[in-house]
Amino acid sequence: MGINKIIHVDMDCFYAAVEVRDNPSLRGRPVAVGGHPDGRGVLTTANYEARKYGVRSAMPVKSALNRCPGLILVPVHFSKYRYESRKIHKIFNDYSERIQPLSLDEAYIDVTECSKHQGSASLIAREIRHRIYTETGLTASAGIAPNKFLAKVASDWKKPNGQFTISPDMIEGFVKDLPIAKIPGVGPVTQKKMYAMGIKTCADLQVYSVSEMNRHFGQWGLGLYDLSRGIDARQVRPHGPSKSLSVERTFSDDLRNLKELEDRIPSIFEEFKNRLQNKEGKIEHLYVKLKFFDFQTTTVSRVHLKTPSVENFLLLIEEAYLRHSKPVRLVGLGVRLAAPKNKISSRQLNLFGG
Repeated sequence: MGINKIIHVDMDCFYAAVEVRDNPSLRGRPVAVGGHPDGRGVLTTANYEARKYGVRSAMPVKSALNRCPGLILVPVHFSKYRYESRKIHKIFNDYSERIQPLSLDEAYIDVTECSKHQGSASLIAREIRHRIYTETGLTASAGIAPNKFLAKVASDWKKPNGQFTISPDMIEGFVKDLPIAKIPGVGPVTQKKMYAMGIKTCADLQVYSVSEMNRHFGQWGLGLYDLSRGIDARQVRPHGPSKSLSVERTFSDDLRNLKELEDRIPSIFEEFKNRLQNKEGKIEHLYVKLKFFDFQTTTVSRVHLKTPSVENFLLLIEEAYLRHSKPVRLVGLGVRLAAPKNKISSRQLNLFGG
């Protein structure tokens, strides 16, 4: 079996870049796309000029303005971003049928069978990026590697408007110095645990045997064992279904008690139900998320609740609220969807949860 050639394309500050392109007076100035400064919204993205001030996506608007008083806020225009995304994905289709979109602004492309440029994935990626710029006026970065994990890491290496290739003979040396935060699934909690164990890079993880990894990290230990060595068996899955779906709503004023919170659930559920109609996959369980006025967050899920209904979500909402009984600024309703049944190894099941 030959070596896979995977490209991860990631648009540079996509939403903000579209807005700057369409309004040249914004060029060179700190721009973010998000809610009204008097509201309770968060930013969807920020350009590099804004990021110099520490402004980032998912940051509350008020916090962003405190960091960068000159920040220019632009409303979200999803229809415009979807239009540009369709043009970009149409370009991808000229190089492969195996494309896995992750969002409007990034995707994996398996070009293993592509014969263009004598099969050079690096040259194919360069051509894709050039065509994106020529046809949309937007820049993209790309990572090229034998697997999805390394391709995604590589796409961030030369941002913005660059690309980086990790060839098979580079993998061993490259991953040794890779920070553990670059491993998918290593969030703040796991990172804190690893730091306490003296683990900061993949090289530190490589010291542990499979059994030791399982003892420290449970079923995920085998996955960490592989990823720390640059091994990733996942395939690029065209049009794979979402593994979860959720709707969140941030309130202009904090909801002061459980009654006020419960009164909002029916309308949020209607929005959630409309989105769920367009998704495929068996529902594994329901979950809710609450963010309180002090930004403390809690989630509740129950595997025995598989039917989305206002009543079932209210059960979870009540449990989540009573954990802290504080004013609520954000609520989310969601479902976890089962992955499609296909031939997949037990090794992959352990690594990626099916």
